Amino acid sequence: EISKFMSKQTHVQDLLKKGGLTIAANAVVATSFVGTAHAVEGGIRSGANAAKGDDQQTDLVENIRVITNTMLFAIGIVAVIMLIVGGFRYIFSGGNSTNTTAAKDTILYAVIGIVVALLAYAIVNFVLGQFAAGA
Repeated sequence: EISKFMSKQTHVQDLLKKGGLTIAANAVVATSFVGTAHAVEGGIRSGANAAKGDDQQTDLVENIRVITNTMLFAIGIVAVIMLIVGGFRYIFSGGNSTNTTAAKDTILYAVIGIVVALLAYAIVNFVLGQFAAGA
């Protein structure tokens, strides 16, 4: 009899714990809905304006220009590094025709990469300048 009573008491305690967790979870969910409703009421634009710093750009064309120039700068850095790597490969080829040809190819492709990065920079800035002038 006592073991049945203890097992029922343990079962009731487990149910109370689970019920307490369920109530706590519901309270968290209800609180998050209230916060979401308040955020929607203020509008996304007001939230974005509140998060924006004073020195941030608001112009889409300027943001695109900054992103593309940063990416092209990174591409240019990689091309220059590969040019240096190709130079070292050429120096250390030791007269081996296969290694010399591979080094020359690396240098050639690095120079092509630099030219493509410079042309892409010029084209992107020209096109974005036309958008900015037209606005």
